[in-house]
Amino acid sequence: MTHVRIRPRFKSSMQSGRAQENMWILEYEPRVGQRPDPLTGWAGSSDTRGQVNMSFPTLEAAKAYAEKHDLTYHVSAAEGGVRNLKLQAYADNFKGPDLSL
Repeated sequence: MTHVRIRPRFKSSMQSGRAQENMWILEYEPRVGQRPDPLTGWAGSSDTRGQVNMSFPTLEAAKAYAEKHDLTYHVSAAEGGVRNLKLQAYADNFKGPDLSL
């Protein structure tokens, strides 16, 4: 049986817009691990399924696709794709230890 992972689509740090923020991605799990190329040393694999990912508008649509094609799946990350960010000022990088007890 083929294993897939279903996860929410997160926007990269280079994106400012909110388009396709609620999409769900279905990715195939790799069959074999990566190994270093003897010539270049780069990690690679002969399994091309790692290059395939499909987008779905809802989690239910992604689950329905997986069940229709007899794929075992697991949903990873938070339901809904919400990330919690720690907001801080640039000056916080240079704070010393808090000595107030």
